[in-house]
Amino acid sequence: VQLQASGGGLVQAGGSLRLSCAASGRTFSTYAMAWFRQAPGKEREFVAAFSRSGSSTYYADSAKGRFTISRDNAKNTVYLQMNSLKPEDTAVYYCAAGPVITSRVRNPSEYRYWGQGTQVTVSS
Repeated sequence: VQLQASGGGLVQAGGSLRLSCAASGRTFSTYAMAWFRQAPGKEREFVAAFSRSGSSTYYADSAKGRFTISRDNAKNTVYLQMNSLKPEDTAVYYCAAGPVITSRVRNPSEYRYWGQGTQVTVSS
């Protein structure tokens, strides 16, 4: 399984970005798909996820109301639409996949596969 993240960049506060994560293999039919982020000097933190079935979505409190996770099964791609961006959203964003049970989707150690990360920088 390979994950390829893209779409990061530099944006002003209040702006928007859409991240993409293209997955190879049968990930969509088998695995939970998630986005995490890691800022310098901080631990990797959960942002948003789809359950293994794809029928449920989960968000960190910091992402609720501003970020939306979506998917295109035909393209094996997961997206993260980020609106109303804030400087504190600055981080490297990673997509992840794995056979993660619903109660553990927020835990990065549960994920088996990771993309290479894409940098998001929000200027004030």
